[in-house]
Order: sequence, then C-alpha cells, then structure tokens
Amino acid sequence: MRDTRESRLLLVLLIVIAFALITVDIRGGEDSPVDGARQAAATVFGPVENGVAAAVDPVGNAIGAVRDSGDRHDRIAALEKENAALKTELGSDARTNSRVRQLDAILKNADAGQYGIKGAQVIAIGAAQGFSWTITIDAGSKDGIARDMTVLNGEGLVGRVTTVGPNTATVLLANDPDFTVGTRMESTDELGFATGQGNSPLSVQFLNGKAKVAKGDRLVTFGSSKDKPFVPGVPVGEVVRVDPSGGDLTRTVYVKPYVGFTKLDIVGIVVEAPRTDPRDAVLPKKPAKPTKPKPTPTVTVTVQPNGDLVDGNGKVVGNIHQTPGATASGQAAGATDVATLPATDANTNADTDAAADPDGQADDQE
Repeated sequence: MRDTRESRLLLVLLIVIAFALITVDIRGGEDSPVDGARQAAATVFGPVENGVAAAVDPVGNAIGAVRDSGDRHDRIAALEKENAALKTELGSDARTNSRVRQLDAILKNADAGQYGIKGAQVIAIGAAQGFSWTITIDAGSKDGIARDMTVLNGEGLVGRVTTVGPNTATVLLANDPDFTVGTRMESTDELGFATGQGNSPLSVQFLNGKAKVAKGDRLVTFGSSKDKPFVPGVPVGEVVRVDPSGGDLTRTVYVKPYVGFTKLDIVGIVVEAPRTDPRDAVLPKKPAKPTKPKPTPTVTVTVQPNGDLVDGNGKVVGNIHQTPGATASGQAAGATDVATLPATDANTNADTDAAADPDGQADDQE
C-alpha cells in the first residue's frame, strides 16, 4: 500500500474505531455489546491459535531450558567444588595421620636409643641437586643443625648432614655410592663397613673374613669418634645375601636397608648423642617363631591267648574278659592281635579290636 493521504486517514479512522470499541467493551462489562463478536472471533481463530501455540511451545520450552540450565550448571559447579574440598580435606587428614605415625615411630627409636633429636620435613629430593642420593630438609643452623649429624627415621638410618644453611640442610642418603658407615652385627659384634649402591642393597665388608654371617642377620651403626657423623646403635638393615670369601681377606655381604629412601617424609636429626651405647636396643623385635605341634603319644598293645593286653614293654595293661561289654566271641585262643593306638585310648580300643577278631570267633565256635 502506498503512503498517501487517504491511507493515513484510513489508519487514523481504524485506530479511533478500535479505541471506541475498547471503551464500549470495558463499560459494558459482562453485558458488553461486542461480546458476541468476541465469541465468534474465538470460534474462528481458536484452532489457528492452538496450532501456533503447538508450534511455538517447544521453542519456548527450549528457551526456558537454556535459561534454567545456567542455574543447574552453577549448582553442579558448586557441588563439584564442594566435593573437591571434601577430597582435599580427607587427603590432608590421611597425610596428617601418616605423619603422626612417622613421628611417633621416630620418637620411639629416639627413646630406645636415648637420642636427642630435632624433627624435620623433607622438602626436596636429590634430582633437584644433581645425580647423588640426597634430600633437603626444612631445618638448618637456626634450628641447631650442624654438619655431620646423624639422620634417622622410625625405620632406621637415613643418612648424614653434609651442607647446612640458615633454614635448610642437605642430607646424603645411606644408599648413595659415596656413603660409607661403620656397622656392627647384632649379638656377634662383628664389625664392617657398609657402602651405598643406589637402588641395590648395601654392600658390607666385614673385617673378619671368616665371620659367620647368615641371611636375616641384622646390623646397626658402630658409631664414630665423638659421635660424628654417626651415633651408635641406629638400625641399618638385614643381610639378604652372603658372597663366599674366595680366599680374600674380607667377605662381602648384601644388606637390605630398613629405610625406604624413595618415600621419605618426616626425619629426625640427632642433635644430642646418647651417653652410653644403646647396643641393639633400637632394633625392632624379631617376630616369634611358630611353635611346632607336639606329636600324639602312641602305645602298641598285644592281645595274648588268655585275653591279656600287653604293651611294648611286656607289661599287662588289661584283659578283654574284664572289660565291660566283652563277649565270649571276643576271647582269642592262640590268636595274637597287635594295635598301635593313642596312649589315652589304648585299652579301650585294643579291647574293641579283640572283640571283633574273626579268628577268635572261629576258635570259640570249635
């Protein structure tokens, strides 16, 4: 339609008529004169509105779903954050419990050996410092740590302090190839020197080439002059293999260290040496050997022709005729039965065997 003067007048007229009808409808209330026209329009245009609504509703639902999905996403994100916090809390509790157990084991060893110790945490490993087996701890000169102090944990010897800073220190681990410590064997007191071999067991050379060494023997530190770098009595490990001497003056044995050097966390630095050598007091108690079951004692009895029951020593221990329940059919004439029975039931079982002897029954019938 062209934008002309007549079209504008028509539009204005239609608007005026629409406002007039609205005014009349409002004033008429339920008796509005245009109510019939409204019903007719509803009858004609109702199906069209339903069709349009059916087509539009999925779009509206999708829009609502998109709008609500933001709220659901926020809730899921909040739940995931809460779950992560709970996992972190549980993990920290487990780690705290593990550290408490480690510290408790260190304190027990310190008490057994009468060592004065300073606790510290491992904050770095040797990979950050080169190719040697070392760790860095969060204690230094400000905490009373000095060079050549013994380092241990709840399992045994960890190493010795080599470098000290104000707040940190470096510890050379006992399995480092440059590490050597004097050892003493439990009970026999055989002396030797243990050297680290990385992931392999420690190599120990005994001064006595003919020393008796067996798998399972245990070693502790022998101690150093003025207790530096090693205090005595710290558990080192157990013998796992013994090499023959082969004519050498010394013999080499291989010792599995008590300490797991790849999982160190809490350690103790011995800042005060014991007044006396603790000897083997710090070593863990050996598990009790299982007791062998005692064999059941047995007695061999022989049934004599007269019914006497005779044991292996020729002693009469009973008579089948005197045993309650015995019958004439159980009396043996010229027959001999031998039974090996538990000692507690020898008489009763021997009588039963004699009473059931088919040969005895044949002799009685004759």
